[in-house]
Amino acid sequence: MKITLLQVGKTDHSALGELVENYTKRLHHYTSFQAQVLPDLKKTKHLTIDQQKQQEGWIILGHLTASDHVILLDENGQQFTSVGFSKLIQKQLNSGVKQVVFVVGGPYGFSDEVYQRSNAKLSLSPMTFSHQMVRLFFTEQLYRAFTILKGEPYHHQ
Repeated sequence: MKITLLQVGKTDHSALGELVENYTKRLHHYTSFQAQVLPDLKKTKHLTIDQQKQQEGWIILGHLTASDHVILLDENGQQFTSVGFSKLIQKQLNSGVKQVVFVVGGPYGFSDEVYQRSNAKLSLSPMTFSHQMVRLFFTEQLYRAFTILKGEPYHHQ
Protein backbone atom coordinates (compact mmCIF):
# COMPACT_ATOMS: atom_id res chain seq x y z
CA MET A 1 0.00 0.00 0.00
CA LYS A 2 1.19 3.48 -0.84
CA ILE A 3 0.47 6.36 1.54
CA THR A 4 0.49 9.97 0.41
CA LEU A 5 0.17 13.09 2.52
CA LEU A 6 -1.28 15.74 0.22
CA GLN A 7 -0.78 19.24 1.65
CA VAL A 8 -1.88 22.65 0.46
CA GLY A 9 0.99 25.14 0.61
CA LYS A 10 4.61 24.82 1.57
CA THR A 11 5.90 24.80 5.12
CA ASP A 12 7.16 28.28 5.99
CA HIS A 13 9.30 27.23 8.96
CA SER A 14 12.46 25.32 8.09
CA ALA A 15 12.58 23.63 11.50
CA LEU A 16 9.13 22.12 10.92
CA GLY A 17 10.15 21.00 7.45
CA GLU A 18 13.25 19.29 8.82
CA LEU A 19 11.23 17.41 11.43
CA VAL A 20 8.67 16.26 8.85
CA GLU A 21 11.52 15.11 6.60
CA ASN A 22 13.04 13.17 9.50
CA TYR A 23 9.84 11.16 10.02
CA THR A 24 9.36 10.78 6.27
CA LYS A 25 12.77 9.11 6.02
CA ARG A 26 11.94 6.84 8.95
CA LEU A 27 8.63 5.83 7.33
CA HIS A 28 10.37 4.53 4.22
CA HIS A 29 11.55 1.59 6.34
CA TYR A 30 7.91 0.47 6.68
CA THR A 31 5.91 1.65 3.69
CA SER A 32 5.88 3.63 0.47
CA PHE A 33 5.22 7.15 1.75
CA GLN A 34 5.39 10.52 0.11
CA ALA A 35 4.49 14.01 1.16
CA GLN A 36 3.23 16.03 -1.79
CA VAL A 37 2.97 19.81 -1.53
CA LEU A 38 0.35 21.57 -3.62
CA PRO A 39 0.97 25.22 -4.48
CA ASP A 40 -0.46 28.00 -2.37
CA LEU A 41 -3.13 30.10 -4.00
CA LYS A 42 -1.90 33.42 -5.32
CA LYS A 43 -3.70 36.75 -5.06
CA THR A 44 -6.15 35.68 -2.37
CA LYS A 45 -6.64 39.17 -0.93
CA HIS A 46 -9.80 39.71 -2.98
CA LEU A 47 -11.22 36.20 -2.53
CA THR A 48 -13.75 35.23 0.10
CA ILE A 49 -12.97 32.27 2.37
CA ASP A 50 -15.43 30.13 0.39
CA GLN A 51 -13.76 31.11 -2.89
CA GLN A 52 -10.36 30.18 -1.45
CA LYS A 53 -11.65 26.79 -0.27
CA GLN A 54 -13.27 26.22 -3.68
CA GLN A 55 -10.06 26.96 -5.59
CA GLU A 56 -7.95 24.85 -3.22
CA GLY A 57 -10.56 22.11 -3.61
CA TRP A 58 -10.12 22.04 -7.39
CA ILE A 59 -6.37 21.67 -6.92
CA ILE A 60 -6.81 18.84 -4.39
CA LEU A 61 -9.34 16.99 -6.55
CA GLY A 62 -7.01 17.31 -9.53
CA HIS A 63 -4.39 15.27 -7.67
CA LEU A 64 -6.68 12.39 -6.71
CA THR A 65 -7.52 9.30 -8.71
CA ALA A 66 -10.82 7.42 -8.65
CA SER A 67 -9.23 4.50 -6.79
CA ASP A 68 -7.63 6.57 -4.02
CA HIS A 69 -8.94 6.06 -0.49
CA VAL A 70 -9.09 9.67 0.73
CA ILE A 71 -8.93 10.62 4.40
CA LEU A 72 -9.18 14.29 5.30
CA LEU A 73 -7.32 15.62 8.33
CA ASP A 74 -10.19 17.63 9.71
CA GLU A 75 -10.99 18.94 13.19
CA ASN A 76 -14.44 17.32 12.96
CA GLY A 77 -13.08 13.90 12.05
CA GLN A 78 -12.90 10.73 14.10
CA GLN A 79 -10.31 10.75 16.87
CA PHE A 80 -8.09 7.81 17.78
CA THR A 81 -5.48 6.93 20.34
CA SER A 82 -2.12 6.07 18.80
CA VAL A 83 -2.92 2.36 19.13
CA GLY A 84 -6.35 2.95 17.59
CA PHE A 85 -4.74 4.81 14.69
CA SER A 86 -2.33 1.91 14.15
CA LYS A 87 -5.37 -0.38 13.91
CA LEU A 88 -6.86 1.92 11.26
CA ILE A 89 -3.62 1.67 9.29
CA GLN A 90 -3.65 -2.13 9.66
CA LYS A 91 -7.25 -2.22 8.43
CA GLN A 92 -6.22 -0.26 5.33
CA LEU A 93 -3.27 -2.61 4.76
CA ASN A 94 -5.59 -5.62 5.03
CA SER A 95 -8.27 -4.14 2.78
CA GLY A 96 -6.18 -4.28 -0.37
CA VAL A 97 -6.45 -0.54 -1.01
CA LYS A 98 -3.55 0.43 -3.28
CA GLN A 99 -3.25 4.04 -2.18
CA VAL A 100 -4.43 5.96 0.87
CA VAL A 101 -4.25 9.72 0.54
CA PHE A 102 -4.38 11.80 3.70
CA VAL A 103 -5.13 15.45 2.92
CA VAL A 104 -4.19 18.58 4.86
CA GLY A 105 -6.20 21.52 3.57
CA GLY A 106 -5.36 25.17 3.62
CA PRO A 107 -5.97 27.48 6.57
CA TYR A 108 -9.76 27.49 6.08
CA GLY A 109 -10.34 23.79 5.57
CA PHE A 110 -11.96 22.02 2.62
CA SER A 111 -14.57 22.76 -0.01
CA ASP A 112 -17.83 20.84 -0.08
CA GLU A 113 -16.62 18.94 -3.17
CA VAL A 114 -13.55 17.67 -1.31
CA TYR A 115 -15.72 16.56 1.61
CA GLN A 116 -17.98 14.71 -0.82
CA ARG A 117 -15.02 12.95 -2.47
CA SER A 118 -13.47 11.85 0.82
CA ASN A 119 -13.91 8.39 2.32
CA ALA A 120 -13.29 9.47 5.92
CA LYS A 121 -12.23 12.31 8.20
CA LEU A 122 -9.55 12.05 10.88
CA SER A 123 -8.99 14.51 13.71
CA LEU A 124 -5.62 14.61 15.45
CA SER A 125 -7.04 16.48 18.44
CA PRO A 126 -10.06 18.44 19.58
CA MET A 127 -7.72 21.45 19.59
CA THR A 128 -7.09 23.43 16.43
CA PHE A 129 -3.57 23.38 14.98
CA SER A 130 -2.12 25.33 12.08
CA HIS A 131 -2.20 23.38 8.84
CA GLN A 132 1.61 23.42 8.92
CA MET A 133 1.84 21.88 12.41
CA VAL A 134 -0.62 19.16 11.41
CA ARG A 135 1.94 17.87 8.90
CA LEU A 136 4.46 17.20 11.65
CA PHE A 137 1.95 15.70 14.07
CA PHE A 138 0.48 13.44 11.39
CA THR A 139 3.82 12.23 10.07
CA GLU A 140 5.03 11.41 13.57
CA GLN A 141 1.79 9.56 14.37
CA LEU A 142 2.01 7.57 11.14
CA TYR A 143 5.55 6.57 12.03
CA ARG A 144 4.39 5.67 15.54
CA ALA A 145 1.55 3.55 14.07
CA PHE A 146 3.99 1.47 12.05
CA THR A 147 6.28 0.94 15.04
CA ILE A 148 3.25 -0.22 17.06
CA LEU A 149 2.26 -2.64 14.29
CA LYS A 150 5.82 -4.02 14.20
CA GLY A 151 6.01 -4.31 18.00
CA GLU A 152 8.96 -1.94 18.18
CA PRO A 153 9.76 0.01 21.37
CA TYR A 154 9.14 3.57 20.07
CA HIS A 155 5.63 3.73 21.60
CA HIS A 156 5.23 3.27 25.36
CA GLN A 157 1.97 2.31 27.07
